[in-house]
Amino acid sequence: MAKRNVTKVERETIVNFNEAEDTAIIYTFNNDLKKRLAVFAKKYPDLCRLTVDDADFGSVTYEIQKARVSIRLVAPYSEERRKAASEYAKKNGINNRK
Repeated sequence: MAKRNVTKVERETIVNFNEAEDTAIIYTFNNDLKKRLAVFAKKYPDLCRLTVDDADFGSVTYEIQKARVSIRLVAPYSEERRKAASEYAKKNGINNRK
């Protein structure tokens, strides 16, 4: 069956867990996250496993030990820090723009 056309708005990532259980469910279309979860599941099959691979849509669902999931909040750079990073990049020939 051909892959269905899913809009970017529909390509979501959902992390679901509750306080009573030790596992979390991660449903995602994000290719980077899918790769990271696949590598983690292969390396630690007792902590993480693929439960659904929906090739028609391009999504996957993993069950993972809740303690292995982390949400990181990143504060914005101060103007001083942004300027210092920019100067460092210029000095060292680092250019991410292609």
